[in-house]
Amino acid sequence: MVSKSIATTLIDDTSSEVLDELYRVTKEYTQNKKEAEKIIKNLIKTVIKLAILYRNNQFNQDELALMEKFKKKVHQLAMTVVSFHQVDYTFDRNVLSRLLNECREMLHQIIQRHLTAKSHGRVNNVFDHFSDCEFLAALYNPFGNFKPHLQKLCDGINKMLDEENI
Repeated sequence: MVSKSIATTLIDDTSSEVLDELYRVTKEYTQNKKEAEKIIKNLIKTVIKLAILYRNNQFNQDELALMEKFKKKVHQLAMTVVSFHQVDYTFDRNVLSRLLNECREMLHQIIQRHLTAKSHGRVNNVFDHFSDCEFLAALYNPFGNFKPHLQKLCDGINKMLDEENI
């Protein structure tokens, strides 16, 4: 199990702010604190396990190549999230959902040899929530309750993009 001290060494302040905002929006959307905590906990566990595998050179050449594609896809996803927020009337929930599901599939391929079925279930739990079209529509509703959350998320994502952490 990943300890809190390892998590704090791998997650910087900006990432922490983004995770906090993801938790808030998830909690508000689901109206379930326990479920929101589980989703974010699964996200953190997945990211940390992936980082540990990567830092310890556990991936073969094919997995490394796929990891590079994954990084580019996550970068594209981050830019799309911000762009949809910044440019009025461009949001397309199907595009975001598709990008998230492409990331999910790549991640499953990357971790296939290394992590258990339980970890794959965690990946699905996270992506099932964030790729849900109804969740995305609520998040991007210009007149909805989530507008301040989306602004803070995009601010954090922009900061991560500037720091080249995505």
